[in-house]
Parts: sequence; structure tokens; C-alpha cells
Amino acid sequence: MKEKTIDYVLRATWMAVSKMYNEEAGKAGSTMATGFALLSIDPEKGTPSTSLGPKMGMEATSLSRILKSMEEKGLIIRKRNPDDGRSVLLHLTIFGKEMREFSKGVVLKFDEAVKENVSEEDLKTFIKVANSITDLISNKKIYNQEISLK
Repeated sequence: MKEKTIDYVLRATWMAVSKMYNEEAGKAGSTMATGFALLSIDPEKGTPSTSLGPKMGMEATSLSRILKSMEEKGLIIRKRNPDDGRSVLLHLTIFGKEMREFSKGVVLKFDEAVKENVSEEDLKTFIKVANSITDLISNKKIYNQEISLK
């Protein structure tokens, strides 16, 4: 294929963004995944551990490794949910809130740099196209028939 596929452009772009975020997070002894988790946890009320995976688009096994590491680093603590004793709320520690602010700053700086270098019209088009792709996928408009491998 001489022309780059949409999939290739999406993957290459995400890999570049991911590498950049991991490099920045590494400066603070963290990772992109940890930063994303910190940003996904409500800093005031905490967040149920069961809702974090879907919120981040991660499988429970991957998320549990990240949460264990975050707990060991003193970024989060687990507390029983007062509304439902069967579930656990994840709360940010003071250090966790500091690292959340660091992560937020990294994301906002990226956002700002893109907005300074890409026209508003192009950004609106990009977001529109990204939303269309997400819609195609989530509504199973691409691979909706079952494939039989006989």
C-alpha cells in the first residue's frame, strides 16, 4: 500500500502522543497510565474502583496492576464505600493530588501546543472525524456480520 491507511495514521499519531506522555511522566517517576488514572479519579469524592476501568477503557487485570503500583507509591488509598459496603472507593492522597496536578499540566500543555499550531477549523474537522470513527465502531457499522471460519 503506497497510501497510508487511516488506521496507520491513527496508530502512529497515538504512539507518538503516548511516547511523549510517557517521557514527560518519567521525569516525575510516573507513567502515562498512572497519569491517566490520576486524572480519572475524582479528587474530592473518590471514584469506585469498578467504574474506573470502563472510564479509562481498560481491562480489570491491567487496571489492577496500575492501582497496586499507585497504592505502593502512595498516590491512592482504598476506602470502603459508605453507600455500598461491598465496593471500594479510590481516593487520592496529598501526593496523589500533587501528581494529578502535574499530569493535568502535561495534558493542558499538549492541548495548548496543538491549538497554537493547528487552525480552529482543522481541529473542529479532526474532532468531527474522530467522533465519526468512534460512532462507526461503537455502533458496529464496520464489522457487524459474524464470520464463520469453516
